[in-house]
Amino acid sequence: MVATQEKPARKRLIGGPGILLVWLYGVMVVGAVSRSAYQIATEFDRAPLAYTLSALAGVVYGFITYTLVRGGERARKAALVCCAAELVGVLAVGTWTLADPSAFPDATVWSDFGMGYLFIPVLLPLTALYWLRRARTA
Repeated sequence: MVATQEKPARKRLIGGPGILLVWLYGVMVVGAVSRSAYQIATEFDRAPLAYTLSALAGVVYGFITYTLVRGGERARKAALVCCAAELVGVLAVGTWTLADPSAFPDATVWSDFGMGYLFIPVLLPLTALYWLRRARTA
């Protein structure tokens, strides 16, 4: 008889309020990717930096959504790193758009700290970082 070693079950990251995080990140994926895809396809020469940053935000949102749904300690750590990077991006782009509005002829998802998205882009990573730190395994 061969002894089989069972893998430990992944710790779910989307229980309770985590479900709301997944839903909000999913909405942000759809919003950022669809907006940037349309803008890149139709008017990329107008504001290439803004549209590229919006596409990058969509990719980051997608990865975070995936890791939250996947669960487990490795996924939690990856999501933690991505949420921290997302927060840095939101703060950097938000500050940049306020300091030099001419650099962005059109808004990005992270412009003005996400004002066009009801400040969800700045609040979401803060909330996710808090949630992911609480979900840390012993």
